[in-house]
This record gives sequence, C-alpha cells and structure tokens, in this order.
Amino acid sequence: MTSSSRRRINLPIDQFLLWLMAAVALAAVLPARGEIAVYVDDVVTAAVATLFLLYGARLSPAAVKEGLLHWRLQSMVFSSTYLLFPLIGVVASLALRPHLPADLATGVLFMCLLPSTVQSSIAFTSIARGNIPAALCSASVSNLLGVALTPLLVSLLLSSAAGGVSLAAFEKIAAQIVAPFVVGQLIRPWVGAWLLRHGRLASVVDRGSVLLIVYAAFSAGMVAGIWGQLSVGTLAAILAVDLAVLALVIVTTMLASRWMGFSREDEIAIVFCGSKKSMASGIPMAAILFPGHALGLIVLPIMLFHQAQLFVCAILARRYAKRRDEDGIEGEAAVMSM
Repeated sequence: MTSSSRRRINLPIDQFLLWLMAAVALAAVLPARGEIAVYVDDVVTAAVATLFLLYGARLSPAAVKEGLLHWRLQSMVFSSTYLLFPLIGVVASLALRPHLPADLATGVLFMCLLPSTVQSSIAFTSIARGNIPAALCSASVSNLLGVALTPLLVSLLLSSAAGGVSLAAFEKIAAQIVAPFVVGQLIRPWVGAWLLRHGRLASVVDRGSVLLIVYAAFSAGMVAGIWGQLSVGTLAAILAVDLAVLALVIVTTMLASRWMGFSREDEIAIVFCGSKKSMASGIPMAAILFPGHALGLIVLPIMLFHQAQLFVCAILARRYAKRRDEDGIEGEAAVMSM
C-alpha cells in the first residue's frame, strides 16, 4: 500500500467539520437578527430545495432497480437504518430525557431516523474492498426512501416529544423536498451526465446548504439564549451516546451478516451502509420538521455523530483492508506449497 493510500485511509478531522465549527463561531459572534434573520431563512429555504433537486437529478433509477435485485443485502441495510437505529433511538431518548434538555434528547432520536449517507458509505466500502455496487445501491435506496420514511417516522415516534409533524410541516416537506426531488428525477436525462462531470458543484450545494442551516440554527439559539443550558459535560455525554449507538449498530450488523452467511464483501457493504446517518439530509429535514424548537440543540447530536462515524469507520475500513491483504498473502502461500 502506498503512502498516499495510507493518507487517504487515515482520515483526520474532517475538513467540513472545521467549516461547521466556523459557522457556529460566526453565529456566536454575529448572529442573524431581525430582518437579516428573515433573509437568511429565505436563503435556507431556497438552498434546501436546490439540494434535493440535485439529489433527484444525480440518482439513477436504474442503479436503484439493480440494487433491489440483491434483496437480502438491501433488507439488511434497510433493517439497520429504519428498524434497528430507530429502536435504539427510542430507548436512548427515553433514558436521556430526564437528564438532558428535551430538544437534545429529541435530536438523538431524530438522528436515528435519518437515511444513510451516500459518499462516505461508498468510500469506506471501497477502502475496505467490499461490494461497491451494492453499497452504491443501498445508500441510494436509503436516501430515496428517507425522503418519505424519515418524516413518517418522526410523526410516529416524536408525536409526544416534539409535538408531532403538523400539516404545515408536511406541506413544507412536499414543497422543499419531495417536489424538487421529483423535478430532479424528471430532468435527469438532460442534466444528470453534466452533474456527474461537475461533481464539485453538487458538493458546494450540499455543504453550502448545511452550513447555511447550521448558521441559522445556531444564530436562533444565540438570540434565544438556549446555549446557557449546555455544559462541557453535556457535550461529552452526547458524544458518548453517539459513539455507543454507532458501536452497537456496527457490532450488530457485522454479527448478523456473518450469521446469515453473507460474503466478506457483502458484509463490508452492510456494515458501512447500515451504520451511517446523513447529516447532509438530516439538518435540512430538521429545519422543516421542527419549527419553533431549539433547532441548534436538535441538530447537535447529528453533527457530533457525523464526525464520530468518520473516525470509527476509517479505523474499521483499514482493518478490513488489512485482513483482506493478509488473506491474500495466506492464499498465495497455500497455493505455492501445493
């Protein structure tokens, strides 16, 4: 393995996390107030709609259809994302609610209801030498289903904790998420190839949208004075919960994959796709689903989980790759000794 490969696998602090920290710092020093806050909210609305339009335009229906043919693997990832994670989230939220601000506990559960990531799921599957086509399809299907399933799960599981999802919230979901996504699918034959050639544009929109929402959310928190509720101990507790949730899901998907007889390549895809949660989708959805709540507190567990999953999965991917290298060497030695 070359030194450049090792640099790619040894993922340090995610550069995007530094941008997130900068957005939080800007909100602390110069929070949006009054008319500026209204303008920022309008920009956020437009950015979210653009984000999901690009999602629709980039997602290939053919790839999703092909991935669905591997139904056992897809069922495992789906079960982890939309059954195992929500179950863990409900238990964790109930356990945390007496000890943490209610919106933080809500944020932990909301994080567990989100779809998987696309880019990092595929990247780590590739590093670990797993089933890349299956990972691509699993992550794509997860994001596609998440447009509808995440709001539905929020309405079912957060009805008492967060006031449910109102009709107005569903109208916002339709206007800012579903409609742009459908339009993106419709125009994909004309713009899909161009977007694939200009991936940087989609990345700028993805990350720019999240940064705008984080700035708006933390600005509102500064203006309302909610950050006085948090301490270093509270932040450490949320990070510990995130790590515990991530570890439980990784171990469960790994053991279940082996018990069900999946190949090593399929196991890798299941573990990395089934253990991720998408901050890029989650923060825009939170902005729509939780009007009137302390949005900064709700998205905080997602932001911490994002960094935790990068560090943990980077280590895990390297170990999978090392094991594949060792298996290859052992196999070659066995053949030569025959």
